[in-house]
Parts: sequence; C-alpha cells; structure tokens
Amino acid sequence: MTLLASPLESIESAVIWLLVVFSVVTWGLALLKAVQFGRLKAQDRRFHKRFWAASSLDAAAELSETQPGAAARVAQAGYAAIQVGEAPQANDLSQAINHQDRLERALRQQIVRERRSLETGLAVVASIGSTSPFIGLFGTVWGIMEALKGISAAGSASLETVAGPIGAALVATGVGIAVAVPAVLVYNYFLRRLKLTAADLDDFAHDFYSLAQKSAFRVLIHPTAHKVATSGNAAKVKEAS
Repeated sequence: MTLLASPLESIESAVIWLLVVFSVVTWGLALLKAVQFGRLKAQDRRFHKRFWAASSLDAAAELSETQPGAAARVAQAGYAAIQVGEAPQANDLSQAINHQDRLERALRQQIVRERRSLETGLAVVASIGSTSPFIGLFGTVWGIMEALKGISAAGSASLETVAGPIGAALVATGVGIAVAVPAVLVYNYFLRRLKLTAADLDDFAHDFYSLAQKSAFRVLIHPTAHKVATSGNAAKVKEAS
C-alpha cells in the first residue's frame, strides 16, 4: 500500500505547488499592470495638458514626437497620416490621397495597438482565475483516493481514521479557491481600467479628428521631422550608390 500511496501524495503536493505558482504569477502580473497603468495615466495627463495648451495643431506636432504615452502615440499616428510637404505642388500625388480616410484609419489602428499592449497578461490572469478551483478540486479527489486506500488498509472507519486524511485532501480545494478569487478580482479591475483608457483614447482621437478637419486634414511636416526624413533619404541614396 505504501507504493500506491506515494504517487498519490506526490500528485496532491504537485497540485498545491502549482496553485502556489499560479498565486505568485497573479500577484506579479497585478503589480506589473498597476505600474503600467499608473505610468500611462500620468504620461497621458501630462501630454493632454501640454497638447491643449498649444496654439495650433501644427504647433503640437513636436510635442507628440517628444512625449511618451498612449495618447502621444495616437497623435503621432494622426500626424503621420495627414502630414504634407512644406511646399506642396498642385500635381503632387500626395495631394490626391484622401487624408480624411487615412487619418480615421490610422487613429483606429493605433488605438487597437494600444489596447493590445494593455491587454498583455490579462488573459493569463483570467485563465488562472477560471482554472484554479478545478485544479484544486482535482487535488482533493486524488487526496480522497489516498485517504480511502489508507482507511481500507487500516480496516477501520472510525472518525479519527477518516477525518484526518479527508480534511487534508480538502486543503487543495481551499487553496484553489484562495488563488482564484484574487485572480478574478485582478482581472476585472484591470479590464475596467483598460476600458476606461480605451474610452479616453477614443475621445482624444475624436478631438484630434475635429482639429484636423479644421485644417483640411493637412498639416505641415515639422522642421525637425522633415530634417530627419531628409537625412534618412540621403543616407539611403548614399548606401545605394
């Protein structure tokens, strides 16, 4: 009987240790997501304050290039969609592009990228929250099997013989629930923050679209960006030659 009980004990212990690992992963991801969302909120707050203090949409172009944060990246995508040369020609092909459609698509795509970045890790937490109780129950079932084999070997069904092994087997279920509850709470909390952040980005994108509409969906390339683009093109020509 000892040979049969040993694998059962190891399986029950492995289940508990797996749940402990799940708990560590949950709290670690919770800490990382709290830092990520907190930093992003502070960055977006600073960017919004400086962006709306700018005199025009063109004047805020340099700000979006130097500031970090999700809102700044959305603005960068918007500027990239509607930038034109400093001296556009009437027959320039870039003037034939529908900048309105490009801007709308660029803003929407960048918001989707930001959502994907913020969603990183949440699927893991959701999986831990949904599977931990069942993993704990699995450990309890194996523990009860071990207890029943021990009772059969002892040839006695007294309270002292039954209560101890069964109580020990139920520990796995308790640990599974203790791991699942914080995971579910963490997932719901950060999912709520994700939706609020995405809503803020949508509002900013609508405001940016309205500002771009007033400028006919065209802004001049910022001198710094124009210099970088020119130097990059010159370097490519030099390498090709």
